[in-house]
Amino acid sequence: MPLSFIERFRNWYEYERDCNAKILSMLASVPEASRDQPGFERAVGKAAHLAAARQNWLWRLGQYPEGAGGSFPPWTLDELPRRFAAIETAWTKYLAGLSEPDLERDFMWHGLDGKWRRWRLLDLLTQVHGHAWYHRGQIALLVKDLGGTPVDTDYIFWAKPTEIPPPSA
Repeated sequence: MPLSFIERFRNWYEYERDCNAKILSMLASVPEASRDQPGFERAVGKAAHLAAARQNWLWRLGQYPEGAGGSFPPWTLDELPRRFAAIETAWTKYLAGLSEPDLERDFMWHGLDGKWRRWRLLDLLTQVHGHAWYHRGQIALLVKDLGGTPVDTDYIFWAKPTEIPPPSA
């Protein structure tokens, strides 16, 4: 039986949580001598942006006490584990409380540009999931360029498809 959308989003968020740990590992692998380079600040900034985006969306949905104070907060590498842990706990709780029919409802929010928008929850969850993939690739490239160890965060390596014998000819 195929997974419902909400089951998929819960599964994908478990994958994202694993990827957040890999992001922290990648950033920690950057040699101390490279940490004063602009690329390191950009890589940490992209990781902070991922945590902030998740926090801001939960806040807009009324499920978090405050926004992150912008889309690109000046959080340090030392702050990121705590930030990721807090937002992961909140998102896991939020997703656990959703049902399939909830995904079809619209919600409204006030954007940073001052405009109001309406969007279906299904589309928001799709956006935040895809948004993370985009920036993880950027972080991995920056880490590699800084002499650190990038980690492949492709879904296939997390989901681990079942190995089977080759089909007979």
